Amino acid sequence: MTGFLIRDRDLSFLLYEHLGIERLLERPRFAGQGRESYDAILETARLIATEKFRPHNRASDLDEPRIENGRVVVHPEIGPAIAAFSEAGFAAAHHDEALGGMQLPWVVTQAAFAYFQAANLATVAYPFLTIAAGNLIAAHGTESQKARFLPPLMDGRFFGTMMLSEPHAGSSLSDVRTSASPLDDGRYALTGTKMWISGGEHELAENIVHLVLARTPDAPSGVKGLSLFLVPRYRLEGGDNPRAENGVVLAGLNHKMGYRGTVNTVINLGEEAPCIGELIGTEHRGLTYMFHMMNEARIGVGSGAVALAYTGYLHSLDYAKARPQGRHPDGKDPASPQIPLIEHADIRRMLLLQKAVAEGGLALCLEAALLVDDQRTHPDADARRDAGLLLDFLTPILKSFLSDRALEANDAAIQIHGGAGYTRDFPVEQFWRDNRLNPIHEGANGIQAIDLMGRKLGQVDGRSFALFMDGIAEIVGKARATDGLARHATALEEATRRFAGLAGQLLPALRQEPRRTLANAAAFMEAAGYIILARAWLAQAATAERLLPTADGAEERAFLNGKIEICGFVFGWLLPRAKPALNLLESGDDTVFRMPVDSF
Repeated sequence: MTGFLIRDRDLSFLLYEHLGIERLLERPRFAGQGRESYDAILETARLIATEKFRPHNRASDLDEPRIENGRVVVHPEIGPAIAAFSEAGFAAAHHDEALGGMQLPWVVTQAAFAYFQAANLATVAYPFLTIAAGNLIAAHGTESQKARFLPPLMDGRFFGTMMLSEPHAGSSLSDVRTSASPLDDGRYALTGTKMWISGGEHELAENIVHLVLARTPDAPSGVKGLSLFLVPRYRLEGGDNPRAENGVVLAGLNHKMGYRGTVNTVINLGEEAPCIGELIGTEHRGLTYMFHMMNEARIGVGSGAVALAYTGYLHSLDYAKARPQGRHPDGKDPASPQIPLIEHADIRRMLLLQKAVAEGGLALCLEAALLVDDQRTHPDADARRDAGLLLDFLTPILKSFLSDRALEANDAAIQIHGGAGYTRDFPVEQFWRDNRLNPIHEGANGIQAIDLMGRKLGQVDGRSFALFMDGIAEIVGKARATDGLARHATALEEATRRFAGLAGQLLPALRQEPRRTLANAAAFMEAAGYIILARAWLAQAATAERLLPTADGAEERAFLNGKIEICGFVFGWLLPRAKPALNLLESGDDTVFRMPVDSF
């Protein structure tokens, strides 16, 4: 079972037979690469995740970060695991070969990353943030910034973070107060306090590169006045060599419910000594640049949530097969042997729910990664633009809907274990605690729902939404030609037609009464999520139907039949959940908006 991480066959099915990533090999950037090399990379990721990341998952949860002699101490196995990750080239895998990378497709790197996320989400958070920081610098930094900071970020000597939130502001970035005063040499002196900074202070790396949102003295109010600064923990002297401390001071640790292996900090900037930063890009465009990292992080949150749902599913499936308990409803003889849990219908229901979320969510996350590759490397300019627009529409759904459903899946894993699942004897309770952060960080799910309805729905005159709808119509057309899937295609088409009709009504309502309309944004997100999950499963079932006639062996036939059967479960149990959300939106119920504060 590959150490209860991700099923190898599922990953190969999604990459090669379902998404067809080998078409990327026709593009100049990926010339000379091939499935053999990709499989070797995935196998290396699986081995490192199994041998270096998974063994300390529980230990780092129990031995959470602490401060000793003014320094942050983390579990001792975290550092060697990240070193193995970096030495294998995963931190630099997608970067140009000229920079020391492997120039891999983003979809391959994210498939490999799924093993690490399933093995130990807290430990892999450090390289996750570092990779995202490096990508932002590569996209928006000066040549000097790239030369000094990208190589050590890519080889694991420096780690990266993002500094957005502040104690008084939380997710409200328009209220950021951290200031950045220009100096004579073109740099800036920063002063302020940042809160909820994952990876903000530790001794795992030679340096920590903070990407900080702050305001210059003449900045306008609100998010339009934010600028982005590159602030190293230690100033550099002589190229990329860290030397003097840079006024980045640990003010405290946040002790969390889960995700404990990732240190989370309060940081004071410029309190005891000058904190010197470099401007990225131009002043007052900081949030635009930061969205490069934030959107990547939001998709990463969705994929991390799915990875926890996946490993939780495999653990509970193993338990359900091995644990004897009870008898069938028509088996009344107490002297007869007990049956395995998996024989009980309600256990099967919860396993099917987990499988639907885990495997369907993984398909969606890899599809998003492939859109990143199309956005960057597709030979047609219009296709590159459309890939970016579709990715924009999908990002809040992947972050919000998948993190909510993954949490539900982990809850089902605990329930299958019964009372044992509520103890620390089994890891499923930790998966739930770790996953509980994902609906909160990188923009709480309520914010994602507002973004989806309030911004992405009408983006570029509705082009993003039209691309979303076109993708569903394409799958419906393919599935309708398959006898076993035709009724599912009809059901998805009907749900999508209702959804599209509502979208047309919501756009003018958003312009006229934005507060009242956005009060029901969560329902819009829920409908969109179940529709896209159903679309993902209909597409997988169509691929499985295509492959089934030539399947070699009972194990392969069982795998493909599983894809087809779970599609039926999704259309019978999960897509119908979209209907109450659609009903609410159609009714125009405004209870959430109208309820007086003193009546709560």
